[in-house]
Amino acid sequence: MTHHHAKVLLKVDDLHVGYGGIQAVKGVSLEVREGELVSLIGSNGAGKTTTMNAITGLLALGGGQIELAGRNIAGQGPWDLVQQGLAMVPEGRGVFTRMTIVENLQMGAYIRHDQAAIAQDMERVFATFPRLQERRDQLAGTLSGGEQQMLAMGRALMSRPKMLLLDEPSMGLSPLMVDKIFEVIRDVSAQGVTILLVEQNASRALQIADRAYVMESGLITLSGPADDLLHDPKVRAAYLGE
Repeated sequence: MTHHHAKVLLKVDDLHVGYGGIQAVKGVSLEVREGELVSLIGSNGAGKTTTMNAITGLLALGGGQIELAGRNIAGQGPWDLVQQGLAMVPEGRGVFTRMTIVENLQMGAYIRHDQAAIAQDMERVFATFPRLQERRDQLAGTLSGGEQQMLAMGRALMSRPKMLLLDEPSMGLSPLMVDKIFEVIRDVSAQGVTILLVEQNASRALQIADRAYVMESGLITLSGPADDLLHDPKVRAAYLGE
């Protein structure tokens, strides 16, 4: 799909982030247009998660700008961002383990007051993730890692985000569950949600993305249509083990 004419929804410009005296992100610029699925790939420690955490206000910026739909969002916390249509599924899921699945999903809709539509969205989440429906009254802490990842994604979708940030959604999951998660990411994208996906599984990420950025040692070293990067010998050698 081409989104060349779509508006830029997320724009990161010359982002610098340091912590503990280490410069983890050294001038990263990237953009995601409305309706796009953009992947940020790179090896462990390249600065991908740090970039995500800076976008969502979990880390302070050392410099640079972050705009959502043309508005500066630098330094705003996750709660403020959800109200502006940006939802994040952090690495390590972040579900409320002592709440049931239904309660977790309701937490995702906390900014909304349209009860009928919330109920409808919950049914949609259950249709997407039948395993969650079967366990709807169980505590989230009793779920497997893959089920918790589904719940974290479902919860993020309950806020009806314009944009979804996914940080390492396939990490630590069984191959079968990885297939399911990528299928869901593709479905969510097809429903019109704009997605920025940080993923260590470069080949899977490039297969479903429109465009991608490659990050190494805190810098973007390559970017372009995901399909081009998938067939780029440098990318194949470095990230696809060929």
